Amino acid sequence: MKKVVIMGAGPAGLSAGYELTKEGIATLLVEKEKQVGGISKTIRCEMSTRTDTVSEKVTNYFDLGGHRFFTKFAEVNDLWQEVLGDRFRKTPRLSRIYYNDRFFNYPLTAMNALMGVGLADTVKILLSYFAAKIHPSKTENTFEEWVSNRFGKKLFLIFFKTYTEKVWGIPCSEIQAEWAAQRIKGLSLYSAVMNALLKPKKSKITTLIDRFDYPEFGPGMMYNEMSSRILDQQGSVRLKERVVKVHHAGNRVTAVETEDADGETTLHEGTDFLSSIPITELVQILSPEAPEKVIHAAKSLKYRSLVTVDIMVDQEELFPDNWIYIHSPEVKLGRIQNFKNWSPSMVGSSARSTLGLEYFCNENNGFWTMPDDKIFAQASEEVSKIKICERDRIEDFLVVRVPKAYPVYDMDYPQHIRLIREYLDLFENLQPIGRYGLFKYNNMDHSILTGLYAAKNIQAGKKIHDIWNINTDEEYHEEKQEK
Repeated sequence: MKKVVIMGAGPAGLSAGYELTKEGIATLLVEKEKQVGGISKTIRCEMSTRTDTVSEKVTNYFDLGGHRFFTKFAEVNDLWQEVLGDRFRKTPRLSRIYYNDRFFNYPLTAMNALMGVGLADTVKILLSYFAAKIHPSKTENTFEEWVSNRFGKKLFLIFFKTYTEKVWGIPCSEIQAEWAAQRIKGLSLYSAVMNALLKPKKSKITTLIDRFDYPEFGPGMMYNEMSSRILDQQGSVRLKERVVKVHHAGNRVTAVETEDADGETTLHEGTDFLSSIPITELVQILSPEAPEKVIHAAKSLKYRSLVTVDIMVDQEELFPDNWIYIHSPEVKLGRIQNFKNWSPSMVGSSARSTLGLEYFCNENNGFWTMPDDKIFAQASEEVSKIKICERDRIEDFLVVRVPKAYPVYDMDYPQHIRLIREYLDLFENLQPIGRYGLFKYNNMDHSILTGLYAAKNIQAGKKIHDIWNINTDEEYHEEKQEK
């Protein structure tokens, strides 16, 4: 009889658990947090209004970033519809770039770009683009080289450099081109300008999706429902239990040891194991220990963490976008989510708006360790500085720290992850899954697919799917073809 132990109850772990328990396979999920969903959970928060008469409490819902439900994978879409179905709402997609006190559309439109950067810079952008086509960089190892070859150096400096370095905290010349290939692939300045100028009707045009599904009260609805169904299907979900050891013998994992909030440890034995905890942690808690070179490789991998400052603003409408990328170098703020435009139900008062102000930082120093009130003071000053909302209209706030949100694709990352993968592949009953488990900058649907395929491997009794190969397709995940 199979017994599967899943480390982590984020999208990948829950999807695997749901698939396995549907087939009657005994499954246990262990999660260190008090709620499921990982970095795709929804935070429910009571906030106080400020009025001249009496303060009232308003219930707001906050997404940790913005998690759109769109996918090109039929298996993932079928799962979403099976779990939530008509509880999705169709949400129009609008996102723009804020730079130099102006908003820029994406995909690029000719008139918007011309009016935004001015005629002189537009000419420079086009000249730079053609120069890159005639004399491209001979190597494409870095993010800077990859983007400059496709968009030109000038557009790279205006629309890519500042924001990318805010996210990763290192120069674009030290970021692997692989990250750009995953997130920007297929899009080019040429196709964007041609589409904007010519609007050909007979040929196929590559654009971005303009609508997506979104649960009424945020992505947490999906993962809470998955967890409930796992329990209904005789599975088990244990919260507030941190994995402290992964025991193995020979080429098989034998048990996972967890520790609860009171320091009590529990040993969970099984026949198959899935890990969506950070791969850097997994390697370091193996018992017996992994080889020294593998541990060194794990310690050498880096993550970038996220701090969200969620605010309630005494204003019914602020801007029409779902989210805005802040490319302006004069503020550290990286991105802003406008939750009312994701789903009006996320905001407890129709007379108010809620924003998620996102800051990217390193864990355990600097911005991450600042007291909440100082973080809010900086965030409120910056959002006022770029004229998104007035500081004195902000009524309440919540600071949420999200550790290890983004795996950093620095120049040394490939050799480290290759060494770790080679070692973990030796364990015939262990499969890493999800963004954390694979150290891969997956979208939510990619992470879910890793969980589904890992579950199918267990059901088949052999690895019929290569989990590591997911999200290496050539087509950009947001593209669609219009006839």
